[in-house]
Amino acid sequence: MVDAYLEIEQSLNIHGSVPLVGAKNAVLVTMASLILTSGTSVLTNVPLSADVVHMIALLEQLGAVVVFDKIQHQLTIDTSGINRWRVNSAIMKKMRASILVMGPLLARFGRADIASPGGCVIGSRPINYHLRNFEKMGVEIEQDADFLKAQTHELKACTIILEYPSVGATENSMMAATLARGTTRIINAALEPEVFDLITVLQKMGASIAVHAPATIEIQGVDVLLPITHAVIPDRLEAGALLLAAAMTGGQVYVPDIQVSTLDVFLLKLQEMGHSIEAGNDGRGISFKATSRPRAVSFKTGPFPGFPTDLQAPMMAAQCIAQGTSVIEETVFENRFLQVRELEKMGAIIKVEYNKATVTGVDGLFGASVIASDIRGSCALVLAGLVAQGTTTITGIEHWYRGYDALDEKLAHLGARISVKTKNKHASFIAPFAQKNEHLNS
Repeated sequence: MVDAYLEIEQSLNIHGSVPLVGAKNAVLVTMASLILTSGTSVLTNVPLSADVVHMIALLEQLGAVVVFDKIQHQLTIDTSGINRWRVNSAIMKKMRASILVMGPLLARFGRADIASPGGCVIGSRPINYHLRNFEKMGVEIEQDADFLKAQTHELKACTIILEYPSVGATENSMMAATLARGTTRIINAALEPEVFDLITVLQKMGASIAVHAPATIEIQGVDVLLPITHAVIPDRLEAGALLLAAAMTGGQVYVPDIQVSTLDVFLLKLQEMGHSIEAGNDGRGISFKATSRPRAVSFKTGPFPGFPTDLQAPMMAAQCIAQGTSVIEETVFENRFLQVRELEKMGAIIKVEYNKATVTGVDGLFGASVIASDIRGSCALVLAGLVAQGTTTITGIEHWYRGYDALDEKLAHLGARISVKTKNKHASFIAPFAQKNEHLNS
């Protein structure tokens, strides 16, 4: 077990400006989509997160040649040597996004042997949506021990109706359909900003894709897709974390890169709390100033453009010190309240019933030793640590590094007293980041 943890001292009034890195939830599927091509593609604004490192290993296992310039945030991926379609469980179980290679492998080889994916324990996240859609496209799927074995002689265009607008199922089906003969329609599709970024990527490759109301993506299959150069969209979830850090500490920040429309409901709730938000003239960039007396607000997570489930845990941390009572309803993942017990250790008052959490604001939190169980829960605990009296130590920080690229350093740049402590400086999940951090601190 890695002996490493985050140590945080109370850090009020953080302020300043930091750039955003590319969105983890966009870059992983973009990397998977490159399997559809044969040749060299270049991705820029790529975050140096553990999940990106895992996806690199997955692509290399399939036969790709990958070069990652960690300083320039640039990935160069040559997919011409990909000649395998089996992904072992050691890689698949490290992140749930690994299931996204299934569609591209089926489109390229007509075969995909995929171990069950892993990742955060935030809910069942059933992959039945993915499998059901592939079966409609003519794919035969068998389960053999821990593997799903999928194969088809030819992918068939069809109409896919999603019971729920799953982002992963939308992306996987769309990628497979790009090389399927005929027209595929995905009805009740997810329309998150990261999905639109994937559409842009596929169109650059030569795919024929159109979006129609209501929530329908139409794909006309083509014969071949070509390598691309693409800049990954800024991470709206990192932006949300930075804004909440300022909100909770009574600070003031400027986030220059974010497209404001990707966070509309989240920003509305911050304004209802009493915080001041000013958007850039072109709809890009946010100037934020915290109120000294934040009011509690209630919210309900949902598919875009609703309140992002990935910002629920960090926003819960903000409600812990707001005046009044907040009711938070989680509708996307059934186990996304794992941070509650740890926040309670810090003095938060939270009552959970099924998929609802009632948070009663307190005058202050206090430092404690807490454990992060998932990516967004780790962010909630870091934010709570910024306002807690005394010292907060957070273990389970592999989740923090799965989701964020040097966010602890960005917070430190804004004035936060946060650092990584470890007795083993060669810990496997920290090593890639340490190389970059040495450069940033030089």
